[in-house]
Amino acid sequence: MTTATATEVLSASAARHLLLNMTPNGSFGPDGDDVFVVRRGEGAYVEDSDGRRYIDGLSGLYCCQLGYSYGPEFAEAAERQLRELCFSPLWSASAHPTAIELAERLSRIAPPGIEHTFFCGGGAEAVETAWKLARRYHALRGEPGRTKAIARRGAYHGLTVGTLSFTDDPALREPYGPPAVETRFVSHTNRFRLAPEYLDDELFTSRLLGELEAAVLAEGPETVAMLIAEPVQNRGGCITPPTGYWEGLRALADRYGFLLVADEVITAFGRLGEWFGGDRYGARPDIVTVAKGITAGYAPMGATLVGDRVVEVVNRPGTVLNHGYTFAGHPLSAAIALRNLEIMERDRILDNVRGLQDHLASRMAALAGLPIVGDIRGAGFFYAAELVGDLDGGGFSDTARAALIADLLPRRLREAGLLARVYNRAAPLVQIAPPLISDRPLLDRVADILAACLDEASGRL
Repeated sequence: MTTATATEVLSASAARHLLLNMTPNGSFGPDGDDVFVVRRGEGAYVEDSDGRRYIDGLSGLYCCQLGYSYGPEFAEAAERQLRELCFSPLWSASAHPTAIELAERLSRIAPPGIEHTFFCGGGAEAVETAWKLARRYHALRGEPGRTKAIARRGAYHGLTVGTLSFTDDPALREPYGPPAVETRFVSHTNRFRLAPEYLDDELFTSRLLGELEAAVLAEGPETVAMLIAEPVQNRGGCITPPTGYWEGLRALADRYGFLLVADEVITAFGRLGEWFGGDRYGARPDIVTVAKGITAGYAPMGATLVGDRVVEVVNRPGTVLNHGYTFAGHPLSAAIALRNLEIMERDRILDNVRGLQDHLASRMAALAGLPIVGDIRGAGFFYAAELVGDLDGGGFSDTARAALIADLLPRRLREAGLLARVYNRAAPLVQIAPPLISDRPLLDRVADILAACLDEASGRL
């Protein structure tokens, strides 16, 4: 009789009892595929339930900035907090010292003019909070008609019913009916496949801002509550902005009275070599949403950081901020977030990214010479290769897409010991976001594996 492997046993149990996120759950189980079960982590590596070791080239899900070896330090912080206080809500004029300390600490590293924090459980809740704050702000100022949002095509800002409004992907939105928020979509900042003249930053920025201004005027400036954008757009593949773009967003927000929201759920806490990725591009938002790296993945937490001019309105005497979450600013998560910020400063994590980002950029740029690679883009420790296929115009036939994007590349990358993201939603992409503790040899290993697997895929076209 054949003995089942640990993965087979766990996969069978998962199929019976566990619903996975963004997954065709019915495909797994004894008569289907195995679930990929991660059992432990160390440094920049994880190990699966059968003992195979992989470079975590995606930092979990853009979360594990510090990798997996700081557990004892976080455990000590957690134990100290739990011995003192396990829970107290940030509700009805009640707070606890750890959340207060974390909010004060975040104010010291936040973009200028942002001094307040509203805690929540994750990124989607942070974005949902940003929307509700924007609506409340405008209503209190006597503009209740500002009920619309502007977002960028191809972007993703969460999967709650509210945040789904800010993505234009019908596969995500349509199963749940009409969007909760009327949203106008404008172009993202990806220059790949555009005319060569748009390589000029001034021309490209002018085009993008002109389109945005036209959209605001078409909707009616008095109806627009906020614009939301990531400093580097994740979906569509690490799309960086041209020079002057974020300064232009600020100018248009000021001209037409809407709030500017920087979604930094992925790009904050060192991913781009800065505490906040927008700082790299001159962003001056009214509101910033964060999650993921705020605790380096050691506990769940999100937050909405709010600028002074918004807070001055929503904090008017007698005004109630009638919004909240039971576990917002949970003492355990707050203690872990504080320890994370302490470690990042002590171990000079941002300096590590700044010191190695040019090397990673050069290694990634070298992949552009492979036939299957159409474009390389990104910044810091956050990169994507957009793939081109066997059809005129660079698209993939159904056969090539099934063989290469859905099967060969993810399988060969994992067999080579690298966890990366291979997907074909907004574009066919391979994406990496390695832990911020990664050293030069590890980044070289990531680039070498990518090169070998993409070269093999090129040969199959």
